[in-house]
Amino acid sequence: MQRDDLTRYLDELLESRRFRDYCPNGLQVEGCAELRHVVTGVTASQALLDAALARGADAVLVHHGWFWRGEDSRVVGLRRRRLATLLKHDINLIGYHLPLDAHPELGNNAQLAHALGWIAEGRFGEQDIGWFGRPESPLTLAELAMRVTERLARAPLVLGDPTRPIRRLAWCSGGAQGHFEEAIALGVDAYLSGEVSEHTVHLARESGVAYLAAGHHATERGGIAALTAHLAARYDHVGGCRFEFVDIDNPV
Repeated sequence: MQRDDLTRYLDELLESRRFRDYCPNGLQVEGCAELRHVVTGVTASQALLDAALARGADAVLVHHGWFWRGEDSRVVGLRRRRLATLLKHDINLIGYHLPLDAHPELGNNAQLAHALGWIAEGRFGEQDIGWFGRPESPLTLAELAMRVTERLARAPLVLGDPTRPIRRLAWCSGGAQGHFEEAIALGVDAYLSGEVSEHTVHLARESGVAYLAAGHHATERGGIAALTAHLAARYDHVGGCRFEFVDIDNPV
């Protein structure tokens, strides 16, 4: 299949143009025009690029791409090595950040709800990135933490009384601890994100709302995996292009 056909479809599917993001969405590094094998992953790290190269991939599709706002723009050191890997082997880099967090079916937050058995009831936060709702049935904070551990294969850091009943909750994948106060204002019993900051502890203690930090990588693995399955179902047999998700483990 043609690279431009894929990126055009992804732009439409993920509605990339409606987001104000911290990085470019879509094609970030241009490689060959025809695609036969696309490797996908959470982050465009050197390890993922090496895995794509070893598999003979024509493109790498990720959630965390490159060229973030405020970063050093010089192409030196590790940045040079990563870019050289793509350019030398004519490999494309395609990335979708907030569009993949927010998608109502394939997005990271939608996939968290699916994996953890939560019923979504609405959105909150800047650009409606955060989600809120309820578990399928009430459970304690300890039971919620156990389910997160089982379903995401990652034990969360938990702030709060383990016996607290959880009837309403909010969540936002990745580094979204900054949305905790907005979640508290919704009247939820718990909020889950990927990371935690020093001040998060005080907010949890003083508000009484439980907080779970389940890992940036662990909470954002679901979206790119779901997108890969969607693309494979659509193109594997029609466009002659194979899509393969490669999970590069990250404890954060």
